[in-house]
Formats: sequence, C-alpha cells, structure tokens
Amino acid sequence: MASNQKFRDLQWVLRAFETEILNLHSISFYLSQPVSGCYQETENSMNINISTGCLEYFSRILIMLGPAKSTLLSLRNLEFHCVEWELQQMQNLGELLDSNLNIKQLMFRRNRFGEDCLSEFSDALKRNGAIKEVMFSESHIGTVGATLLAFALKVNDSLEELQIWEDSIGSKGAEELSKMIEANSMLKLLTIFDSSSITATPLISAVLARNRTMEVHIWSGESGDKNSKVVEFVPQNSTLRIYKIDVSGACRVACALGMNLTVTSLDMTGVRLKSRWAKEFRWVLEQNQTLKEVTLSKTCLKDKGVVYVAAGLFKNRHLERLHLDGNRFSGLGIEHLLCPLSRFSALQCQANITLRSVTFGGSRTKIGRSGFAAILQMLTTNETLTRLAMVDDQSMRPDDFFRIFKSLEKNASLRCLSLQGCKGVRGERVLQAIMETLQINPWIEDIDLARTPLHNTGKADAIYQRLGQNGKTETESAENDLLKDMPLTEPKSCRVFFCGQEYAGKATLCNSISQNFSSSKLPYIEQVKTLVNPVEQAVRTVGMKIKTFKDEDKKISIWNLSGQHEFYSLHDLMFPGHGSASFFLIISSLFRKPSNREPKTPMEIEEDLQYWLRFIVSNSKRAVQQCMLPNVAVVLTHYDKVNQTSQNLQVTVNSIQKLRDKFNGYVDFYPTVFTVDARSSASVSKLTHHIRKTSKTVLQRVPRVYQLCNDLIQTLSDWRSENYNKPAMKWKEFSELCQVKVPPLRIRSRHDNKEKIEMRRRAVATCLHHIEVRRQSSDENGFISRKELEKILRGSFNSQIPGMGSKVFDNLEANDLIKMMMKLELCYDQDPSDPNSLLLIPSILEEGRGKQQKWQLGGADCLYAGRHLQCDDSSHMFLTPGFFPRLQERVFLVFHKLLHHENILASEVF
Repeated sequence: MASNQKFRDLQWVLRAFETEILNLHSISFYLSQPVSGCYQETENSMNINISTGCLEYFSRILIMLGPAKSTLLSLRNLEFHCVEWELQQMQNLGELLDSNLNIKQLMFRRNRFGEDCLSEFSDALKRNGAIKEVMFSESHIGTVGATLLAFALKVNDSLEELQIWEDSIGSKGAEELSKMIEANSMLKLLTIFDSSSITATPLISAVLARNRTMEVHIWSGESGDKNSKVVEFVPQNSTLRIYKIDVSGACRVACALGMNLTVTSLDMTGVRLKSRWAKEFRWVLEQNQTLKEVTLSKTCLKDKGVVYVAAGLFKNRHLERLHLDGNRFSGLGIEHLLCPLSRFSALQCQANITLRSVTFGGSRTKIGRSGFAAILQMLTTNETLTRLAMVDDQSMRPDDFFRIFKSLEKNASLRCLSLQGCKGVRGERVLQAIMETLQINPWIEDIDLARTPLHNTGKADAIYQRLGQNGKTETESAENDLLKDMPLTEPKSCRVFFCGQEYAGKATLCNSISQNFSSSKLPYIEQVKTLVNPVEQAVRTVGMKIKTFKDEDKKISIWNLSGQHEFYSLHDLMFPGHGSASFFLIISSLFRKPSNREPKTPMEIEEDLQYWLRFIVSNSKRAVQQCMLPNVAVVLTHYDKVNQTSQNLQVTVNSIQKLRDKFNGYVDFYPTVFTVDARSSASVSKLTHHIRKTSKTVLQRVPRVYQLCNDLIQTLSDWRSENYNKPAMKWKEFSELCQVKVPPLRIRSRHDNKEKIEMRRRAVATCLHHIEVRRQSSDENGFISRKELEKILRGSFNSQIPGMGSKVFDNLEANDLIKMMMKLELCYDQDPSDPNSLLLIPSILEEGRGKQQKWQLGGADCLYAGRHLQCDDSSHMFLTPGFFPRLQERVFLVFHKLLHHENILASEVF
C-alpha cells in the first residue's frame, strides 16, 4: 500500500517500536546512507537507513528490539548492510538475540568486524539455541572470524545453515571449521567462497569422514575475477562433484571416502589426477559399499593409475557405472580395466559381476593391439555388462570394428554400444557386419554412431531404422558439416522457468527478484533475445512473460509460464532443448486464492508439484549420455500468512520429500524448499542468490555452443532495439543482417557458393531458440477461414503492446503470420490446392471437463474409433497437451490423402 511505502524518520521508528504498532517478520539495516529514515516494503518487512551522523540510533533501535514485546514475537529475519561494528553495538545485538528467540536468520553484507566484535558474536552464538541461518557476505571475517565461528558451533546445536561469501578464511580457518564439523551434527548447509581452493579439502573431507548429511558448496576466485566452483556435495541425491583440487587434497578426500555411507555418485571430471591418488582410490573401491557411479573423465590418468582402479574392481561389489573417457592410458590400461569383467577359461568365474556400464576412449587413449584383444575377450565372455562406450577412438581400424560386431553376435547381455566419434567406423564391410549382427542378436537396443564416418555419410540410417531409432536426418547432418569448423564456447545465457498454477504469485515473485538484481547493481534488460518474441507478445501477452538480467558476462532470463489451462499446449513449444542451459522453479501457493486465507491441503500442493514434475520429465530426454538431469527447485509462496506451528506445513514438507524420492533419477531435485513472501525483496534474497549461483553451475555443465550463435544473439538484440515496431524478422532481413554484421555468414564475392552460404545461415538459425505462437478461437469444429483468422490477429493489435510501437500493424502481414504458423505445424490447409481453403487448427479441438468433444458429429451414419494412448511410465510422465495438436495434424494429413484419392471432402469426416 502507498502508506506503507512512505519514507519516515528514525524518531517514528522508535515510537512505533515503543507503542507496538508494527508486526514485522524482517528488518534490514543499511548504514552509511546519505539520508536516515525507514520505509516498509510490505506490512511485514521494513528497511531502516542510518546515515553516518545518526549512528546512535542504531544502538537505540537494537536496544528497543530487545524486550520480547508482543509485536516483535513474529520477527524472524535481520539483515545488516555496510555496518562497521563497535563492541557496544555487538553487545546490544547479543542481548537482542538472547531476549528474542524467534529470530531465525542473520545476514551480514559488507560489514566490518574487529576481533573483539567477532568474539562477542561467537559468545552470543554459543548461548543461542534458536538461530537457524547465519550468512556473511563480503565482510572479511578472515581466519580469525572462521576460527571463532568454529568454536561457537562446536557448542551450538541449533544452527542449520552457515554461509561465508567472498571472505578469505585461509587454510587455518578451514581446518578449524573441519574440526567443528566433526563435533557438530546439526549443520545442514555449508557454503564457502574463498580466494583459494585449498580450503575445500579439509571441509569436504570432514563431511565425508563423519558421514554428515550436510550440503556443501565451496567456491574459489583463483582464476582472476572469474568465480568457479571447487566442490559440491548434495546429500539428498548423494552426489559429490569435485571441480578443482590438487593431488594431495584429492588423496585426502579419497581416504575420507573409504568408509563413507552417504555418497553414491562421485564426479571428478576435469580434475588432474595421478597414480598416487589412484592408489588411494583402489582402497576406496575395495572398502566402500555405497558408491554406484564414478566419473573420472579427462583426469589425465595414465596406465599406472588405471591399473590401480582395475585392481579395486576385483573386490568391489557395488559400483555400477564407471566413466574413464578422455584419459591418457594405452592398451595396457585397457587390458587391466577389462580383466575383472572377462573370463579366460570355461572354469573361471567373472571377477566383477556388478559393474553395468563402462566408458573409455578419447584422442589420447591409445587402445592398440593388446587393448583391442582385451575388448574382444570381454565382449565374448562377459555376461553382465549392459552398456559399453568407446568414444573418439582414432587408433582402431575398420577391420577391428568388423571383428567387434562379429563378437557381439553371441553376447546376450550388452544392450547399448556407443562408438561416438570413432574414426574406424566406416566402410561397407563394417556396415554389413552391423546389420548382420542385428539380424542375429535380438538383445542390442541402441548403437550410437554419432560423429563416425558411417553416420556422417548417411549410411547409418539403415542401422537406426533397424533399431527403431530416430537418427539424424540428412539435412541435420549437412548442417553439422557446415558448422564443424566453427569454434565452440561456453553458453552465456541461462533460462529459469517459473512453473506453477494460477495465483501462485509467479509474477510478483519475478518482480521482487528483479529488485534484488537491481539492488546488486546488475543491469536489468526488459527484452527477449528471440526472432519471433514480439509476435508472441502481440498474440498473447499474458501467456508468457520473460525478463532478462545480466550477471557479470552472463545473461539470466526468467520465463514465467502461464498457469491458465488454455496455455498448457504452448508450454511444450517453450520447453528448452536437450542440453540447453536452463533449470526450473516450481512455484505453489500455500493458499487457494490470494484474496482469502483458505489454505491449500498438502494433497493439493502435492498435486500441483507432481503435475509440473511429470511435465518436465515428459519433455526431457532421459539417456545415459545426458549431460545433466533437469534441475528443479520448489518455492512455496504466501509463507507470511502461515502459522509456523501448523501441522499442515510439516505434512506438506513430508509430501515434498516423497516426491523428491519418487522422481530421483528423473530430475535433479534441489534439497531446499524455499518458503517466501513473494512481495518482499528481502524474503526472496536467498532465492535470488540460488538463481545466480545455479545459473553459473548449469552453464559450466551443459554442452558448449557455437560462438557464432552467442555473437548473433547480441546482434539480433541490437536489431530488435532499432526495429521495435516490427512484430517479426523476415528471412530477407535476416540475410541482410548476416551480410552486414556477421562475417562468417557473408557472401564475399559473386563467385562464392551462394547455396552453401544460404544453407549455413539456415543452420545457424536453427541453433537459435524460436518461440512458437498459439491462439484460441471460438470455432467449434477445428476449421477456420483465413479471413476469420486475420480478424483475430488484427484484433490482438488494437491495444498498445509493451515494448512495441503504435504503428506495429503497419509492418504486420497477417498472411506472413499464417505462413509461420503452418511452418511451425500449428495449422494446416484443408485443401492445399485451394488458395481459399479453410485452415485446420488442431489446438482448438478442445474437450471440456465432463463434456463431449465439440467437434463430434451426431447421426446414425457416424462411427468413431480410436486407441487409448498413454506413457509406459505413467507415474513419472504423461502425454502433454502440446502432443495432441501435432498428432491431430498428422492424422488429418493421412485422412486427407486417403479421402482426396477417393474425391471425398475431408470436412465431411471432421
């Protein structure tokens, strides 16, 4: 309300606390401000600004907050910005924490502490049994602060989250915190940013050695100004990911893993390892009983290191998946690696019978003759391995692969074989061997020949058809050939999808997050980097809202998916492609409508979350080689209205935990459930922090993209700024833009191969994400005339559209939009030979709840037949709304051809 936003002086604040007229959940203090005063963001949150000349008010307010007045019993969060603490002020804060046990969260941003103040805070933390979260950001607590915090947390048994951002705690501080972890079993989240990655070793080692169910995220700033993650451990999905660590630190972590019971997946991709580490890891494989997957890709392991790993496999009885691609071992390493998976006589037992998937290969892996012989022996005798991946091999010849496929004729266990990038997979003899093997061996389900000569020449299509796979088309292969000389780079843009039903508060939450981004001095760009976004805005401005922010050199765009049911089929079109940089926030309100206080039942919230989880899984490709599962976090809004002692809240948390267990392996479920007041930027600060850091992690893990596409996105953005009154870019304009602004896509002379450049431009265009458009109609049978559709499109442009000029329709040709819809398979000509043919728009053939379909015709001469379609795994996925319009188009096409052959109008059937 306007009255809440009115800026008031500090005297008013003191009187308000004295007279108990406020009911606050969150207070944020900003010191060293030019003007003193306060204002309320919401009825439950307040910002207090204190200038340098009014510092005495800071102590007075802290003292005033100390007594447990009835109006302060709801106070839970305190934030301190730019405070240079004095001992008396810290003592006042300690007295406040002693007297008000409802305070759960303390956040210090850009504060300064003397050693005496840190000691005083440590003593207060020892006494306190209520605080759940403490965060220090850019406060330079250093080794002394980390040591004092460690001493306090050895005693404190209530704190659950400790975050220290952009502070150098040093190796001594890290060692003291590791000792604290050994004594403290209550801490659930530890996040550290330090200038040196060496601090990660003692911390993660203590967590693993003590089997703590503590989530750990450690970041380092060693690479100049670029922050990079060092270690993350998420106990909810039992995954330990190490991004950067020295050899001695890796050995220490390996020792801690020996008897660990909390880690099931270990990923050390890109970490430089040596045989000294592998020797320690052999003992881990022999002793550990929980590890299921180990990824050691691109770790520079040589023969000696692989021999140690192989030795551990002889006694291991639990590991299921092992990835060793991109290393530097030779045929000797292959021999030892496959030895426990092979038999060498009829009387011998296979040493390891639990490992199901093995990956090796790479340009620096030299398989050689001895390694090839070991592969043949394993494929001939192994009875348990279901997946084998030999990738990017350059040493084996076509005759070797011919013999490999011949050896598979009698193998009854292998289901998937990946030969991605192997140069020797070429020639008619290899192709014939594969086809003959598939004729004999019925157990093979998947053969991945991507980037092999056999695939690049289009000869693998027959194999894919035999396997029932959808191989890449010739056009896609040609596009890849055109782009293969273009450099790859890390993507610069990450999408965050806000999913949720109506009234969940997604738009309000997005606005509050934008305030946090703005307050962090991050540029905010209210625009979308796509070719057809203005058309999408014009046709349905409420169906999809997108906001884009800039975080350092990265862009974060928030895609607010509409919660109305009529837009569900549009969501499929917006879903990110396989391997794209994106993650999801599923947002659900704790109340049915914001206008009342009627809470949702835990079952209703579970149904909301389960719909979106199934939707995400249904649109995601689950594959062994997938770079990452969809990252999902849950946000519950209107938390400010909830009674903290409510039993429903605990039941809701338990039901979310069940969903996390149910969808384990389908999505990467973030363990923390965010509970927020979507109107308060202070309340969503932690969620904003999660979005920023998760975006960085996702961008590091997804496949690289063409640098040209990154550059072209900015060029398109500039074009959009200059042509804001145009709803869409035509192909001619795109070609002109390429000719002027993009040298790699430029025709340099009349002797150039224009067809090749045109194909290259189209290949680049397909790499960009296009938003497709959908529009409802009042038509009842799915058919509509072009004139009627043009009227609907014109009507959509009658009112001013945000971000577009008033003369937008002067640049709009309805026929162009209709062609675009047909190109996107959103509509179809009833009779392609008739220029005035009616248009079939399957997406408007909707079925009302409990009602008969509108397009059904009555009469004795009508007969309906069909099949019931459902997913094999209906508990985790379903046929999404966007599936059915496309199915209807395909069915219509088939019927139209049959009926046209008999000179019968399709409309008589529909």
